[in-house]
Amino acid sequence: MSDHQSAKVRLYVEQPLGEGQTIPLSRDQAHYLFSVMRLGMGDAILVFDGQTGEWRARVSETGKRGGALVCEGQTRPLQVPPDLWLYFAPIKKARTDFIVEKAAELGAARICPVQTDFTNAERIRRDRLQAHAIEAAEQCGGTFVPEVCDLQRLSTVLDTWPEGRRLMFCDEMLAGEGRALGEAPRAPWAILIGPEGGFSEAERTRLRSLPFAHPVSLGPRVLRADTAAVAALTVWQQALGDW
Repeated sequence: MSDHQSAKVRLYVEQPLGEGQTIPLSRDQAHYLFSVMRLGMGDAILVFDGQTGEWRARVSETGKRGGALVCEGQTRPLQVPPDLWLYFAPIKKARTDFIVEKAAELGAARICPVQTDFTNAERIRRDRLQAHAIEAAEQCGGTFVPEVCDLQRLSTVLDTWPEGRRLMFCDEMLAGEGRALGEAPRAPWAILIGPEGGFSEAERTRLRSLPFAHPVSLGPRVLRADTAAVAALTVWQQALGDW
């Protein structure tokens, strides 16, 4: 029986992993493994740390408030996604959660909420969104967990834009015009998705003036923000990513 067939669950852990490593479990992790998933002594589990790939481990200690695993051997190496960042304006809670989860699944290397002129949300729970990214990696077999950044103003992001990174600016005003990536280079990239109310005219004017920004259309229909994020990541991955 393969490692994946014998292991019932996958778990993200924050400490670096290696053969023979003891992995202490937090109270929440112990509750999930022993009370929810009903694992016991000697049961197999797959663990990953976002840095060294996926490893097979076994339960070596159980308890209501903790426990431990022992790392036995690597099952898969680290699979690093393309150098792609997603910038998006937070929307309603459940739909923001959806964007973070799907960005992690689709191979974004960094997920960055931005405050635009028409963004309704003025704050986010970064720790909660990071937990959603971790959960997506756990459920989808990922070995890498994208960082979720703190909320920043779009103007600040553009003022401090890193040299050499290109920006795929998804402009809802281009719906139906057929503007695509074309023969874009395989360089570090970012995608920018606007809020439910779209970009302001001032933001659109600035973005169009930036030499690193590439305005694109996501088809003939105006998409909701969460749908646009998934569509944009799919388009970029198909054209320039690792698909």
